[in-house]
Amino acid sequence: MARVYLGVGSNIERERYISAGLDALAAMFGELDISPVYDSAAVGFEGQPFLNLVVGVSTDLAVGELAKRLRHIEYEHGRPPNATRFSARQLDIDILTYDDLVGVIGGVELPRGEILENAFVLRPLADLAPREPHPSDGRSYETLWRELRLDSQPVSRVAFSWRGRAVS
Repeated sequence: MARVYLGVGSNIERERYISAGLDALAAMFGELDISPVYDSAAVGFEGQPFLNLVVGVSTDLAVGELAKRLRHIEYEHGRPPNATRFSARQLDIDILTYDDLVGVIGGVELPRGEILENAFVLRPLADLAPREPHPSDGRSYETLWRELRLDSQPVSRVAFSWRGRAVS
């Protein structure tokens, strides 16, 4: 079983679609490891703020098949098939890491570059897996969070509940 970290975000009816995304991921993978949820400004375009979190799962799916199934979940929750990268969305689910794989595998670039570029990805990943090393950098996510100084991208932890339990 591969250990996979997924970035999950929404800036349209945020609570509704984050909960729906978690429901769909739980139906697909069973037990989920869930980071705290963060509020952050849209990056790369003018838009409403996002809620973002990271979810850890274990899977036997190959990278390409996993990406296909995650895209299907996004489509089921309102993502237009022709959505541009920097745009508002009900639900966005990205593969951040897949074990320690590095490179383009199954059409997916691993690890996802946004880990080292965006606070809304690195902060929840550092919360969920602080001691795990970045597959290509080698530093732990906790160390990366401390050292990268992504202060120009403020993120705020928000209260969030899913299925009656507090996530953050």
